Amino acid sequence: MLVVDDEPMVREVLARYLAKEGFAVDTAEDGEQALTAFREGDPDLVLLDLMLPRIDGLEVFRLIRAARPTAVIMLTARGEETDRVVGLELGADDYVTKPFSPREVIARVRAVLRRTGVGDQDANGLVQFERITIDSRRRELLVEGETVRLTRKEFDLLHFLASHPGTTFTRSQLLEEVWDFAWDGDSATVTVHIRRLREKIEVDPSDPSHLVTVWGVGYRFEP
Repeated sequence: MLVVDDEPMVREVLARYLAKEGFAVDTAEDGEQALTAFREGDPDLVLLDLMLPRIDGLEVFRLIRAARPTAVIMLTARGEETDRVVGLELGADDYVTKPFSPREVIARVRAVLRRTGVGDQDANGLVQFERITIDSRRRELLVEGETVRLTRKEFDLLHFLASHPGTTFTRSQLLEEVWDFAWDGDSATVTVHIRRLREKIEVDPSDPSHLVTVWGVGYRFEP
């Protein structure tokens, strides 16, 4: 875990709370230190302040994502809505607005790690079934050995369901687990993503064998 913020108190508090929760934590106070720590430490997740000296947070984010698909939660001040929107459009996994509760940050960290599959895969970062291989580290899907392109949320949804084979989840549960625990959007987005995934992984999308509808409840993944 890497915490990047130019405020010493923020770094200290977040590092202390994260360490208490069992995470190994590195810290950086500016953009240059952040990139060095990222290259040397290979963290599973980066808590990244947008307002940084030397190299600003959005540029640090771009360079991180150019290197690896590491999860990133942005730390933003209340008046930084434009940068926050830009960050989310670039693919940030979540954001937390200052001032924040350390417990809120921990909850969001755990939610993002859950969505991105850290800790759910085997030693090689793979979730495997007969036709399907999901590589959570490379964020790649192989169907019968061929790479299939997925959007970020399609990958997150498929990985979550495949990591819990045979378990039925409601649309609300999937919104909470895959999108955000505070998501207030339309649950129909789950249906749309399931339909798109079926088109990409099923032999017959109209008669799915993996992404199964449980009528009146939700969806489950059948291996």
